[in-house]
Amino acid sequence: MTLPPDAAAALARFADCTSWEARARLLMQEGERLAPLALEEQTEANQVQGCESQVWLVGERRGARWYFRAATDARLLRGLLALLLARVNGLDGARLQALDLGPWFSELGLQRQLTPSRTNGLSAVLKQMKATAQP
Repeated sequence: MTLPPDAAAALARFADCTSWEARARLLMQEGERLAPLALEEQTEANQVQGCESQVWLVGERRGARWYFRAATDARLLRGLLALLLARVNGLDGARLQALDLGPWFSELGLQRQLTPSRTNGLSAVLKQMKATAQP
């Protein structure tokens, strides 16, 4: 399966990391690229349930493709969200529904370092994305 351009670029950046410290620094930088949500968008209706940290998600369909924006108050999670958005933005509904995050974070070299609560939180975000994109 072909990766979206932003996902391919992220994968290339992480391929150069040889240690967890380098990945953690890069993860923080990814989070800084995350476009902020307006305060009006950080509502209960947009809040992702199942995350320890507060996470808000907004989805928009453009033609057959889906684009999401997200915000959180947790620094490390902000980077993980940025990588998740890089992977899903621009997918059509069918590809989004079929997406499994495990291989993506493994390719980035981050799977083993994800705590169970972060994994559950990212799964909750993906679940909400899939629910938003239901036909």
